[in-house]
Amino acid sequence: MFGYNTPVNIKENKTILVTCGPGLEDYLKTEIESLGFKIVSAHGGSVVTRGSFIDCMKLNYCLRTAYNVLYLLREFRCGSTSALYKQIGMVAWEKIIDPAEHLCVLSRVDTWSVNNSMYPNLKVKDAIVDRINKKTGARPDSGSDRKGVVVNLFWKKDKAWIYLNTSGIKISDRNYRKMPHKAPLRETLTAGLILATGYDGSQDIVLPMCGSGTLAIEAALIAMNKPSQGLRGDFGFKHVKVFDEQIWQQMRNDINKEIRRENLQKKIIATDIDPAAIKAARQNAKTAGVEHLIEFDICDFADTKAPPGNGIVLVNPEYGLRLGDVEELKKEYKRIGDFFKRKCPGYIGYLFTGNKELAGKIGLTASGKKTFYNGKIQCRLLKYELYEGSRGPKNKE
Repeated sequence: MFGYNTPVNIKENKTILVTCGPGLEDYLKTEIESLGFKIVSAHGGSVVTRGSFIDCMKLNYCLRTAYNVLYLLREFRCGSTSALYKQIGMVAWEKIIDPAEHLCVLSRVDTWSVNNSMYPNLKVKDAIVDRINKKTGARPDSGSDRKGVVVNLFWKKDKAWIYLNTSGIKISDRNYRKMPHKAPLRETLTAGLILATGYDGSQDIVLPMCGSGTLAIEAALIAMNKPSQGLRGDFGFKHVKVFDEQIWQQMRNDINKEIRRENLQKKIIATDIDPAAIKAARQNAKTAGVEHLIEFDICDFADTKAPPGNGIVLVNPEYGLRLGDVEELKKEYKRIGDFFKRKCPGYIGYLFTGNKELAGKIGLTASGKKTFYNGKIQCRLLKYELYEGSRGPKNKE
């Protein structure tokens, strides 16, 4: 626990809470472990590990399935808003936040002590700026914009935790999607889907109905071992006093040395019937620096050409939010099943959908399924073994 005048020690190992979307916890755990960290625990929408402030910078730069990386400053018993104000004021904020910075406070509160969930935000903000004003004679501006220092409060029953949000704006935004098309999947969910297929660049991957190209781009980033935040210039950790630009640049350089620069031996194929979608996908891939790795084509999904041999094919069709849409999409889903059977022998097929009824029209028996959430919609990633030769695909009984 930080003392009254203790500054943040950037090398001190403390609790790090990494948040993610529901259904992505297992993939986030694997990512964190692959970076050399031990998992302390995992629960709904978050994974806990331990590390330093410097480690938080690495996690922000590399993680594909995370939302925010939070560095614990203090945890304490808290039975009232007055106790909250007092405890928050015990952190040496003047050694963390410059008065010229902008402060944003976010909170998640579940306690009998508070009726208005926004009131704790106000108390935390007041405690921080009052402490800084007392020590420096100046007060930082504050608001809901995450453009500067971001602090997170979690208050459950009689216990509270205060974190430094080292991400600021969610790291689910990669900064490459300059031309979104219709309703693209969030990049973190997309990365989770690609990781769930087992793709690592050593297989061909075919992505019909590619839309604005997010699936193809995330696949290419994974194949290159390219950090997810390579295009991002700003993070929450850059706005605190303990940030060291030299350490940050050296870390980035060391990580970037592990990027695979050579062309892939296997193909990433992305198609869509809409020319506007392919135009957007090409531009987004160019921005991400992976356009050279992806073969784009304008065609009906059923005309997509899968390279011979083994590989992965992943389709993300519409779910049908209105009855008329569902009736029309039943034919489309049946065509997807036919495409799997006829055009992708030897592949592992994946269908990502939020409509169980439509998934049944594929005409194949899924050999596996995993649950994800696209916003509030519960979705499933269904896996199909598309056997070659006389066995044929496994027919749905």
